[in-house]
Amino acid sequence: MAAPQLTPLEAAIDHLLAMAGEVMATETVNLTESLHRVLAEDQLVPADVPPADNSSVDGYAVRVEDVRPGQPLPVSDRIPAGQAPRQLAPGSAVRIFTGSEIPPGANAVVMQERVDISDDGITIHADVSEGQNIRRRGQDLSKGSHALLKGTLIRPQEMGLLASIGLAQVPVKRKLNVAILTTGDELVDPGTPLAPGQIYNTNRYTLLGLLEQAGCAVTLCESLADDRATTADTLLRAAGQADLIITSGGVSVGEEDHVRAVLEQSSTLSLWRLAIKPGKPLAFGHVDNTPVLGLPGNPASVLVTFLMVAMPFIRKCQGRPGLEPAGEALPAEFSVHETSVRREFVRVRRVHRSNQCWLETYPNQSSGMLSSACWADGLAVVPENTRVSPGDLLTYYSFNELLA
Repeated sequence: MAAPQLTPLEAAIDHLLAMAGEVMATETVNLTESLHRVLAEDQLVPADVPPADNSSVDGYAVRVEDVRPGQPLPVSDRIPAGQAPRQLAPGSAVRIFTGSEIPPGANAVVMQERVDISDDGITIHADVSEGQNIRRRGQDLSKGSHALLKGTLIRPQEMGLLASIGLAQVPVKRKLNVAILTTGDELVDPGTPLAPGQIYNTNRYTLLGLLEQAGCAVTLCESLADDRATTADTLLRAAGQADLIITSGGVSVGEEDHVRAVLEQSSTLSLWRLAIKPGKPLAFGHVDNTPVLGLPGNPASVLVTFLMVAMPFIRKCQGRPGLEPAGEALPAEFSVHETSVRREFVRVRRVHRSNQCWLETYPNQSSGMLSSACWADGLAVVPENTRVSPGDLLTYYSFNELLA
């Protein structure tokens, strides 16, 4: 009997994206609570940022026409940041600080390091040009323009930008509610002594961290016993609480792999057996109209399939599609002698040698080794049916980019 055909990664992702439903509910949160949330509305700029011309340095505001080489200019005023300026007196300079508003009549700022100070004022020892060291009104954002677009994932820099336009309350999408179900009678929680045959539940905590970083809310997190009826009941209960169910384990071909079997029996199993390494066994289906993404059980496989398969699905559900990671081409410092029909995602890290960035591989790429992912800073892609020699260019994705 022929083995089931492997599904190419692109075909699997296309299928998943076609089945992904965007969360439409929105809510308003304080700006301080907006990190990792998805913007629900375009944000227009209500007023120019900055609101007025201001100084980019500590120094002296002057009128270029008044500057004469070797001739002192009297200092007629002082403008601390936050104070409205007065008109610049003709033939004088004004002491000014970074962020201070430029006084009417001034058209340049000279850095304090470029002047000598005496009882007669300041003597400037530098060329002065119009607009020098002045940040113009609206230079960052102009009134009526788009500050941020709907679907933007709010990072620290977006928080700062929203603050710059005076926004204290932010309209965001409701978080995607995800249920985590880990399978296996052998799994026990950390902190519990291990009995013979038991292992700690690694995948639960990997998925908790990944989903937190992806801006999701975990609404249910349980372990599944290796029992068909229990698996079916728990999946149905999770479907009533979550927008998405993610399971680990139970999707291969063994008699104890009940997640795949439950989806298959309900006639909703869409795909499984991906042409990638690690992470071949993968299931997708629905329970009571709630999507179920069944990831493999091995720890490294969970990480890779979440990043490469689950994240595009999650982004689509969050309303931020079109953000697929671009990666970068970097030379390998390692060899791959045997070809594979599966695309391999190798745990690597960037190293700098002789002014060149190389990809160094972890010696053991076993799907059961999560320590390799802690050592690594990303994944290198070895295409199907490809050998690799040192110096060959491979596509590299950093972990940060894959979760961005």
